[in-house]
Amino acid sequence: MKISNETKVGALTAIAITLLVLGFNFLKGRSLFKTGHFLYAKYPDAKGLMVSNPVYVNGFQIGSVYDIETESADLKKINVSIKLKDDYEIPVNSVASIIKDPLGTPSIEIALGNDAKHLKSGDTLMTKESMGILGAVANQLLPVADQIKETVRQLDIVLKNVNSIFDPTTKGNLQEVIANLNKTTANLMNASASMQVMLNEQTGSITKTMNNVNSFTKNLADNNEKINGVVTNLQTTTSNLAKADINGTIADLKTSVNNLNNILTKIDKGEGSMGKLMNDKALYDNLNNTIRSANILVDDLRMHPKRYVNVSVFGKKDKSGPLMQPLADSSKQK
Repeated sequence: MKISNETKVGALTAIAITLLVLGFNFLKGRSLFKTGHFLYAKYPDAKGLMVSNPVYVNGFQIGSVYDIETESADLKKINVSIKLKDDYEIPVNSVASIIKDPLGTPSIEIALGNDAKHLKSGDTLMTKESMGILGAVANQLLPVADQIKETVRQLDIVLKNVNSIFDPTTKGNLQEVIANLNKTTANLMNASASMQVMLNEQTGSITKTMNNVNSFTKNLADNNEKINGVVTNLQTTTSNLAKADINGTIADLKTSVNNLNNILTKIDKGEGSMGKLMNDKALYDNLNNTIRSANILVDDLRMHPKRYVNVSVFGKKDKSGPLMQPLADSSKQK
């Protein structure tokens, strides 16, 4: 009997389709007939798990996901079929978790239990939810985030307290005090320049001073032995101090510190003269008056230096009266 070409083509097509189906199922880890060792697991969330995804125990792949299907129409439970490569001894209290890899495909990780009984083909594994890598990192960062929030809250409270202390009046007073200090510093610089000019004109006095210094150092060199004796006496004195009652001295020092703390406490409470002085609002006015007096003194020193420094043998004494108010600021006149 002769077979037609159409029959041959049809037979080859059927064989090719069959081989294609078998090869596709083989690549997915499934066979045409459901044979082998199977375990089952139920999850509320499949987390993107797909058929043929690997199943691991201690990092070793023991099988793959064979099938995924829902238990009911409400999708609250998802049944996962696991096909094992061999009949492994897995304790009945082992737990299967879905591990979601952000850089790869999800997989199932089975944590082996310690029960003496082992699961048989067709049994259902216990399951639990796994946080994954990102979930674990988030749990580690959550306490740090709480601490940062608390720190920011405490910093906000501190800043509010600082703003409440430095009200506009206090800020204005501080600016005025700083301005007065700047003026005093400028006056001191001017007075220093005036004294420098005066000293440069009296080079003889500086020479005499240097000669006196040289004479003093020569005397030190001539009396070196006496100085050595003094150093020896100092060493003896320090040795005696080392043998003294240091513990008693420290006890006395502690008593003195306690007394000082008591005095500071009384001052902080406003008790006594010092306490009243520290808490007196008129202290600011007195401070400005003191600075003004210092400005008058510096201006008077700059305008009448001979009244304070007079090294001339035949010089006349400055008989003009003292200044009663500070001179006008030269920088403002310009």
